[in-house]
Amino acid sequence: MVKKIIVGVGGASGIRLALRFIQEVQKHSVCHIILSESAQVVWQKEANRDLIEDIKAQGGNLYEEREIWAGIASGSFGADMMALIPTSMNLLAKIAWGIGDELISRCASVMIKERKTLLLAPREMPFSSIALENMLKLANLGVIVAPPVLGYYAKIQTLEEMEDFLVGKWLDVLGFENQLYARWSGE
Repeated sequence: MVKKIIVGVGGASGIRLALRFIQEVQKHSVCHIILSESAQVVWQKEANRDLIEDIKAQGGNLYEEREIWAGIASGSFGADMMALIPTSMNLLAKIAWGIGDELISRCASVMIKERKTLLLAPREMPFSSIALENMLKLANLGVIVAPPVLGYYAKIQTLEEMEDFLVGKWLDVLGFENQLYARWSGE
């Protein structure tokens, strides 16, 4: 059975991770992608590219954060899961406190309400006490808080291998089989 996944692209550094995640998750599911305005600005600064064009090149259903009326914002839409990669501290706080004033935070609120899988990939260092409290609150609600943290056992040699490791770990958590990184063998 093909799953429906919502992917929110937040306005934190690390948009490349979102693009790589979308590329992989579309092999397994129908993908509904929401771009925050901040993500578009960050991608322009980080890559000097247009995020909307880069996402359109990958396919999937594309939404902008102001499209609050979109069908994916309703529990009756029936999304199976949502991933927010990268997750800005602003979006994390809005989700933790139930503020759904744009499409990404509204969809995240629906995932929590419907008790569906929600993965957040907070991109900040160091985490403030406020951010940690918000993450704990969300984790206690069943949200998967999975910041992009390296695993050196994978013998990562390049930036692309690091990105594949992170994307592979997120896919693992969401139940999608992948061979994106060398798994720990204990040897």
